[in-house]
Amino acid sequence: MIDALENIKNRISANFFDPSHKLTNEEIVELVKYAQEAPSSFNMQNWRVIVFASAEEKEKLKKLAFGQDKVADAAAAFLFVGNKEGYKKLPTMMQPAVSAGALKAEDLAKLLAGANASYEGNDQRQRDEAIRSCSLAAMTLMLASQAKGYASGPMIGFDPKGVEQLAGLEPNEVPAILVVVGRAAAGNRPRKPRLPVQVQLAIR
Repeated sequence: MIDALENIKNRISANFFDPSHKLTNEEIVELVKYAQEAPSSFNMQNWRVIVFASAEEKEKLKKLAFGQDKVADAAAAFLFVGNKEGYKKLPTMMQPAVSAGALKAEDLAKLLAGANASYEGNDQRQRDEAIRSCSLAAMTLMLASQAKGYASGPMIGFDPKGVEQLAGLEPNEVPAILVVVGRAAAGNRPRKPRLPVQVQLAIR
């Protein structure tokens, strides 16, 4: 528990990475598996990750991230993509739980009715949920990266339309956030100060 709490307190958003450091495919898969532990509304898991790990692909992405060197220097750039229509996949996703007896058919029916009522025909809520889910998953991946001894940095500084084209996204998908991960290099600033907790907390 102490390690987990210290990781939360010690994490920084890194801007400088060791370009010689690489992540293996197995290490990338491991980080994404940890990201999968993040919660999502109705357990939709309405996101996926496109990982730019080769030098060529990172250079393409760097151009769409306004030339930020960290995109190319980091070992990998994780693009979290939200699916606005994730609720439509719930019947298929949840059926194994019904078949295994872990979820009653009538409870699944209620869950599906609630999801449809929440998202059907509401583009703003669909988009908000896609970004929320991506944000939770991205933060989980950053904490996992910290625990593994890597540095990370979340990014929204990229051309969304260009990234959509580069990644070949579907019309219902949103490029929510980039997370660059790798070994920290010299030049990263210390952790920035946080506001006094009283400024951001109200207990009623």
